[in-house]
Amino acid sequence: MKLRLIVLFMLAALCTPTLSAQTTDAETTKDKKKKEVKYNDKGEIIKTGYNYGPLPAVAFDADKGFQLGALLNIYDFGDGSTYPNPRQHWYFEASFFTKGSQLFVVSYDNKTLIPGVRWSTAVALTNDKAMDFYGFNGYMSYYDHATIAAGKDKSNPNQYIYTPKYRVNRIALLAKSDFVGNIWDKKLFWEAGYHFSYFKQGYQNKQALNLAKINKNKDAEKIFPETEEPIFDLYRKWGIISEEEAWGGINSTVRLGLLYDTRDKEGAPSQGIWAEGHLTLAPKWLGTTNPYYRYSLTFRHYVPIVKNDILTFAYRLNYEGTIGDKAPYYVLPYITTIGQSYDRDGMGGYRTIRGIMRNRVQGLDMASYNVELRWRFVNFTLWKQNIAFGLNIFSDGTMVTKNYDMMFKGDEKYRAEYDAYMALSGNRTADRPHITVGGGLRFIMNQNFIVAFEYGMPVSRFSKDPLIKNQDGNGAFYINTGFLF
Repeated sequence: MKLRLIVLFMLAALCTPTLSAQTTDAETTKDKKKKEVKYNDKGEIIKTGYNYGPLPAVAFDADKGFQLGALLNIYDFGDGSTYPNPRQHWYFEASFFTKGSQLFVVSYDNKTLIPGVRWSTAVALTNDKAMDFYGFNGYMSYYDHATIAAGKDKSNPNQYIYTPKYRVNRIALLAKSDFVGNIWDKKLFWEAGYHFSYFKQGYQNKQALNLAKINKNKDAEKIFPETEEPIFDLYRKWGIISEEEAWGGINSTVRLGLLYDTRDKEGAPSQGIWAEGHLTLAPKWLGTTNPYYRYSLTFRHYVPIVKNDILTFAYRLNYEGTIGDKAPYYVLPYITTIGQSYDRDGMGGYRTIRGIMRNRVQGLDMASYNVELRWRFVNFTLWKQNIAFGLNIFSDGTMVTKNYDMMFKGDEKYRAEYDAYMALSGNRTADRPHITVGGGLRFIMNQNFIVAFEYGMPVSRFSKDPLIKNQDGNGAFYINTGFLF
């Protein structure tokens, strides 16, 4: 009940500026529609007023399954002087996934409400009945891919479904309000924001999963037995995850940063630099259950090879670090942001490292890269909309550079079990790069509304090292929105 009241309160607060903004601009938008269509130097229609992008959220993510739901983008271009960047942008989404996840998002981004300051706010609620959890420090945590494959083989009655071994129940509520203001020449900006998050990990009976729900409607020989402990529960038993942190907590944080931005446009940039660095401060006195301090450095560069958005080379370098040697495990999967986006979890998955399993790589410090070659092979106008199709090839990679403490701290009677688990990964003391390659197709409308179809494959799938081969999964296909960066 408390969680439900928090969500309703935040949604109400978020919608208040939205309603007032719509009322203010209603008359000017109506007048602009009467004017003749104008074009920019690229031959695109200059969009004005409000543009609506409703879309049934029928998609697929290999980590979450098929997605069913709806989303709505509302862009306000005003008099068209800021096109292709909108003056303000609303985003709404309600999605349900066949693997048990639910996602609800409301976000709002405004550049004019506060003079000289960009304001972005968002609320996101995810309910994962079986979220991926493979352990910490990448390849230091062994993934039993052979048993997973055997459990999925319906012709094999001797092996039960094994995927719950690497799953945990999680509810995550994130809310934030960020402010970005100019320091110099509309290229260098200060950033400041307040971010609140609430994590509820595990099931109510103090275990990783609701096994009754997980096993519902499964054939008898495929039922995951209660005697088989998920990795999350083993990590608790071995003392790797403490009971003080195991079941989640509240994060009440302040973020401060600097931003350098010379992109030609925001939705689908083709030239410029977008770099930022920020601190996340989560002290006890601010209400955080398990206090921590982290930092993030991100450098993105867009290089035009063929002008007019035809061929672009783009790359992103990111480092997520921890100040000190301690941070609650449930904040580690996230790439932290300030601005119009919100935090995305999963080093692995569409928004981070395409082609490896979601949350496969978690540690106190993580380095990652994304490299893309983007080719927009056709542009045209249809029904007064600017339409384009593009292809891309990419390589993504990540690794843990500062380990989460995986030393044994449990009851000595479990020591042999822990030692056997660590031996499966060769008793590694450090991670190594997790690299993927892939490609995709994009539908782009008005430079902002983008639908992406992509497939990524881990290079480790072809490794001759038995301790690395298939440790990142078999690859993944995604249908989603936007560019990765």
